[in-house]
Amino acid sequence: MNHAFASAVAMFAALISAASLHAETPAQIAADSATLARIRVAAMSSDWPWQRLQELTDRIGPRLSGSPQQAAAITQVAAAMRALGARVTLQSAKVPHWVRGEERAELVDYPGRPEGVTQRLHLTALGGSSATPAAGLKARVIMVRDFEELHVRAGEIRGNIVLFESRFDQRLADNGKSGTAYEQAGEYRFRGPAEAASLGAAAALVRSIGGADFRLPHTGTTIWQDKQAPIPAAALASEDADLIVRLAAHGPITMKLLLTPETLPDADSFNVIADWPGSELPNEYVVVSGHLDSWDLGQGATDDGVGVIGAAGVIQVLQQLKLHARRTIRFIGWTNEENGGRGSKAYFDSIGKAMDTQCAAIESDDGAGRALGILAAVTKESLVNLQPPIQALAPIGATILEAREGEVGADIAALQAAGVPGFAPWVDARHYFDYHHTAADTLDKVDPVNLQSQVATMAVLAYYLADRPACLPRVR
Repeated sequence: MNHAFASAVAMFAALISAASLHAETPAQIAADSATLARIRVAAMSSDWPWQRLQELTDRIGPRLSGSPQQAAAITQVAAAMRALGARVTLQSAKVPHWVRGEERAELVDYPGRPEGVTQRLHLTALGGSSATPAAGLKARVIMVRDFEELHVRAGEIRGNIVLFESRFDQRLADNGKSGTAYEQAGEYRFRGPAEAASLGAAAALVRSIGGADFRLPHTGTTIWQDKQAPIPAAALASEDADLIVRLAAHGPITMKLLLTPETLPDADSFNVIADWPGSELPNEYVVVSGHLDSWDLGQGATDDGVGVIGAAGVIQVLQQLKLHARRTIRFIGWTNEENGGRGSKAYFDSIGKAMDTQCAAIESDDGAGRALGILAAVTKESLVNLQPPIQALAPIGATILEAREGEVGADIAALQAAGVPGFAPWVDARHYFDYHHTAADTLDKVDPVNLQSQVATMAVLAYYLADRPACLPRVR
């Protein structure tokens, strides 16, 4: 055992020892192990979530905010929750309405190009992109590795197309850090087009954020600076980004780009809220949630059909077992997570001064992998008091309890910032970003047993948190 590892072990032991001083006695824990086991078994035996996910993906498909498909999904999920006997509310929110249009690109000049030859590229517009001129845009490609190089080469940017050649680190994903890999490469999608626009770029491209090279472009939102006019922006398939890297080593490259997206007036939409009433404290809530919208290329099965239907499955399990915890368990199917977060804002604004009614918030938005345990953004002292749900989930192998600082879900981030303890299923996400935001995000990527494991994890955790004598302490 090396010194660093020994120090880490000692630190962890001290943390657990200190937390044990705050451990609750069995009399203080309401949800007994037998009840939690019943919930786990029922969730692992139910095909209700799989049937609902099939309906969502196969009958409706992609659900971009403002689209008829998103409206249909809201209606469908609300009806399913009413059929369970939950108290359903549709909470209104105005959402962005961006539509993709046509997208084409080709290399029209590069060193060694045979006469009359061009090369077609695979790309897809980023959410919030503007359109090129109707006849397309032809310009030189300026390839940069990072923001530092972008600014070093500022004199070359105006009127040209910038390509950010930042790679997704699959090694991190393979070692359980897919979120970190996404954040690192994603910075260039989130901020890159705005940075390029500020230097006068005619358009901006990013290498697709994902771990598999199937010539699949990955879409996603990009963020413009305040009062900044958007420019055409798109994600390029990894193989085509590699092609440009190889050709650029020999000299200048010219691309012709055509994108025709439109930003329409904001549309009416809704969060689907379904309450499973508490037996003693019905006006206190444990939120369990996922987002109903998706990008428009695939079926939105893994992002976030699994999450939102898995969260809905929590209510179905409790309805099947006729169980009501002390507090109300509140399902929320969020609208507009992908390109605006307007649903989350609408809910947070509706809470107002009643934030103390929000006991805990759970969000599932990390793909369709098997549940491995629980991510918990709680006080250090609270960790030891989360052992009962972990013990109840041991038979399905969901035994990891990992403390997490900061947000564990985009839609519950505002609640967390206000001190509400936040949770998410800890899932196997090693290959989540193979299909994330692509045309390959389809139902066949979902294993029904993995879906059941996520429902079981959320149901056991939600019931345990809702049935406790007191909410866990606020996180400050």
